[in-house]
Amino acid sequence: MIDPQTAAFIREHSHDNVHALSLQAARYPQVDMRVAATQIEGRRIATTKLPAWAAVDGVIYPVRLSMEQCSSEVTARYKASLVQGHKIADLTGGFGIDCSYLSDRFERTTYIERNEELCRIARHNFTLMGLDIRVINGNSTEILPSLPHQDWIFIDPARRDGAGKKVVALSDCEPDVCQLEELLLEKATQVMIKCSPMLDITLAMHQLRSVSEVHVVSVSGECKELLLILSSDTHKPRITTVNFQGKHVQTFAYMPEEEQEASCSYTATLERYLYEPNSSMMKAGCFRLPALRYGFHKLHRNTHLYTSDSLVPDFPGRVFEVKNIDGFGKNELKRLSSKLKKANIAVRNFPERADTLRKRLKMADGGDIYLFATTLANEKRVIVQCEKVAFVP
Repeated sequence: MIDPQTAAFIREHSHDNVHALSLQAARYPQVDMRVAATQIEGRRIATTKLPAWAAVDGVIYPVRLSMEQCSSEVTARYKASLVQGHKIADLTGGFGIDCSYLSDRFERTTYIERNEELCRIARHNFTLMGLDIRVINGNSTEILPSLPHQDWIFIDPARRDGAGKKVVALSDCEPDVCQLEELLLEKATQVMIKCSPMLDITLAMHQLRSVSEVHVVSVSGECKELLLILSSDTHKPRITTVNFQGKHVQTFAYMPEEEQEASCSYTATLERYLYEPNSSMMKAGCFRLPALRYGFHKLHRNTHLYTSDSLVPDFPGRVFEVKNIDGFGKNELKRLSSKLKKANIAVRNFPERADTLRKRLKMADGGDIYLFATTLANEKRVIVQCEKVAFVP
């Protein structure tokens, strides 16, 4: 797919600046500079996002937008851990990352993609990696009615409208899974839908009648995607939050009614440890249940931080040891500013933004000290000074 001169150029300039190379195109008339730039940039993105693929010589990468939209290796592996069976069809194949990892869990895998170039890339890469995946170039909504029954269907609806603007709502994505729900479940026992991390989970569960599981997936504290699993079996949906933090994996699973029915105590007194839920927990809207399960006190109804005298190492988030508590008065801020010159500042249920507070404190960013500006159960505004608790793997 790539001519020898261009392939040699890509190998020789794999670490060079893509923009600078493009400006020198006239110097290399035998090189397809557009292709070269795409491959150099694609592999650079893959080095961190898809290390296993980046390590394979000969992989062909798509344009930048497709690289940005594809799953990371971490999230693709997680999706694969949730499925198993005889046959699976990926209705929105794209670059093929999810499909390649999902295929390890099935005897027969079908990749469907309407973009002809992406199909060519997928065929090449699948063959290169020894993956037996059937590639079909076509519109999945047209193919779906005649698709043989599958154990699983995977679909990642395009989250951009006709003008290229990002959309979030399921009904605005292409294809519209709300319209296709019944047909999808006619064609597969279970369906996995990859959704935007901005999607309203509660609304999605109302729009889709057959949601059996919701997975909120984060990597290094950033929410990356939501996974909705549809099933013909009627039962109450279960929500699982997961955060991949280096070699550690934080998980928390619950039923929505557990959060709705949970009661917890609120406090105006900080104990030894402060707990901050991870981004998946925050996205899921699971706020009271953690306090109940772990025996914490919540700082305020709208302050999603917890405290306790005992250390809970498996908490799904960050844990800090409280060192000091300062008020929010002018003189108190002045004293704090004189004592600390550097700190990590966060605000939770607080009237000021972190950057505004940092300017008032005249404090540099970083270091080992963390400041949480927040509101306690008695409505008092405070700044909690603490240090992160490091856990040994």
